[in-house]
Amino acid sequence: MNINVIIGIMIPFIGTTLGAMMVFFLKNEMKERVGNALSGFASGVMVAASVWSLLIPAIEMAEESVKGPAFLPAAIGFLAGMAFLLLLDTLIPHLHVKDDEPEGMKSSLKKQTMLVLAVTLHNIPEGMAVGVVFAGLIAQNELISMSGAIALALGIAIQNFPEGAIISMPLKSTGVSKKRAFSYGMLSGIVEPIASFVTILLAGIMTPILPFLLAFSAGAMIYVVVEELIPESQTGKHSNIGTIGFALGFVLMMILDVALG
Repeated sequence: MNINVIIGIMIPFIGTTLGAMMVFFLKNEMKERVGNALSGFASGVMVAASVWSLLIPAIEMAEESVKGPAFLPAAIGFLAGMAFLLLLDTLIPHLHVKDDEPEGMKSSLKKQTMLVLAVTLHNIPEGMAVGVVFAGLIAQNELISMSGAIALALGIAIQNFPEGAIISMPLKSTGVSKKRAFSYGMLSGIVEPIASFVTILLAGIMTPILPFLLAFSAGAMIYVVVEELIPESQTGKHSNIGTIGFALGFVLMMILDVALG
């Protein structure tokens, strides 16, 4: 694994860390309108990344290497990714910022811990997505370029910036110190490079299933979008702000992928 790959898989984590740092610069609790816009923006980035960076390459790879319908590995992988996140969502105790009741298995964990677990849970597919694209790059797949892999990492880093703030700011408002709130926000993103590294190892061992892994990552990301981010962007009186955020995030990620990929 060369230095460019290591830097690439660390980019999303850097985005989360920078976002968490906002707890030192913003005095007040994040307004609902801002939260809706940021959740919508993150949704748009993840949907565009799932389509352009993951599903389309998965189908194109399958056309060249798989006997039978090219859509089959992508379809199976996508549904498997959705099922995997559904399983994690059901088992892992977590609490979303705008909810009062935790989800997952019953637990005695503190509220702050479950808030961090909620963000960590949907950082897993983002790390997998970056990892599988860099795995394709390492395998010298002609459909994946370094610029395309960096574009995906940058897009996820951009949407991780508000996510870092979304986790650290509410923690500060509950009485947690700024340093601890920053630490929680930063640590919620550490799962991304870990998931990237594990995915690269897995893909390296089983290169023929790369189309499946690309679609798997897309399914996991879309699960997070539909289950968490879009509902969060539509709460309260400012649901149209979330929709506008989605459009901006989608277009930005599309431009990044097409221009750099």
